[in-house]
Amino acid sequence: MNSSLAVRLLHQCSVATLATLSCKHPGFPYASTVQYACDPEHRVIFMASALAEHTKNLQADPRVSVCLITPGDGGQTAARMTLLGMAERFEPDAALTERYLRYQPEARDWQSLDFMFFRIQPHRLRVIAGPGQMGWLDAEQWQALPVIPLAEELDLLSGAAITLPDGVHLLGVDAFGIDYRRYGHLRRHGWDTPGGDLPELQQRLLTTLPSLS
Repeated sequence: MNSSLAVRLLHQCSVATLATLSCKHPGFPYASTVQYACDPEHRVIFMASALAEHTKNLQADPRVSVCLITPGDGGQTAARMTLLGMAERFEPDAALTERYLRYQPEARDWQSLDFMFFRIQPHRLRVIAGPGQMGWLDAEQWQALPVIPLAEELDLLSGAAITLPDGVHLLGVDAFGIDYRRYGHLRRHGWDTPGGDLPELQQRLLTTLPSLS
């Protein structure tokens, strides 16, 4: 299964269904929703309140499952993905925190409350592109995906700002495409092939940004 579809789904969505193992009802999965973004290694990161049921569950047992489906789509033809992984609490540095807040700006208000950051380390991913088009991706395949360091991403974002169309706000750049908001709506522009070094990505941005809609 091609990893590009999994990356695209992760970046097209901003809310995921999160299944944890219930403490209150042992043996039962507990499904809830979380607002998330991705770190440079394409891992899901999210903030959760200490009072949330899923927070108590994953602190007792870190095994989780995340489900995503193409926004606005449904039925058997929709692209979708289930990610199995281990959730871990962590403290992001300032650059990663700002990246998360670009994607989830309302989370700024959560920082003064009892919210904490979690990151999901992928174990396996089940990707379904449509009827008869499905497969698994292993953690090793995910870890081998190209990564853009945060410092390079910030260089790309700051250098591209002057060419943005009206209503467009850049959120992030990765080797597979661009995340942005246009008049408040989350959008994703993917590239046909993953990008390479910084100069190549800069050229792709210069070519792509004027056409974003």
